[in-house]
Amino acid sequence: MRTETVIPCLPCRYLDDVLPFYTALGFDVTYRQERPNPYAAVRRGGIEVHLFGVPEFDPAESMGNVIVKVDDTEALHKSFAAGLRAAFGKVPVSGIPRMTRPRRMQGTAGGFMVVDPGGNWLRITRHKDEFDEPDPSEGRLARVVAAAARQADSHGDEAAGIRVLENGLARHADAPPAQRLPALVYLAELRVRTGDREGAAALLAEVQAMDLTPAERESLTKDLTTAAELTTDLHP
Repeated sequence: MRTETVIPCLPCRYLDDVLPFYTALGFDVTYRQERPNPYAAVRRGGIEVHLFGVPEFDPAESMGNVIVKVDDTEALHKSFAAGLRAAFGKVPVSGIPRMTRPRRMQGTAGGFMVVDPGGNWLRITRHKDEFDEPDPSEGRLARVVAAAARQADSHGDEAAGIRVLENGLARHADAPPAQRLPALVYLAELRVRTGDREGAAALLAEVQAMDLTPAERESLTKDLTTAAELTTDLHP
């Protein structure tokens, strides 16, 4: 017996604005028409999105939101990032379109955000409904990072995320380097997003100078990889 299917319909200015972005993410265009109205459908596995064109539409004013639940947010993000780099030479991290990195977020399931060229948000999260709360052994700054991600990634308020991180780093200035590093890397990322390249470079230099044990480096592989990617973006 066929189960119910729900397919979101999202606005954009022109189909040619959004379809190359979705194909870069690995979607197939399964339908397209220009008359009597611009309309297209894209599909990637179990994710299907329909798009309609409105020439006077302003992507900055879009309120389109779609929640996409997947088994592995890290794997999907890696695939999306590879496709964006292949198509456009980089992963857009600010403005419209953009994509954030997978992170835990305070009070909600972790994941990442994709904002398409129509200004519509695809909120990629896990099938599991329980929250992925930081372990106490990670220190209090782990909760600060999760709170900042709720503001900067989920709400799109990078300025608020920066304030949360800066206040947390000042409040926990005595935290060991291994606990400070994820907060500094995320702060550097938000500085890049807001156009503060000098501020980001200074934070990444601080990260690079940290004295970490091999075991700490192994446990922080994800953050160190992000720091390396940000450094490359700043100094291509």
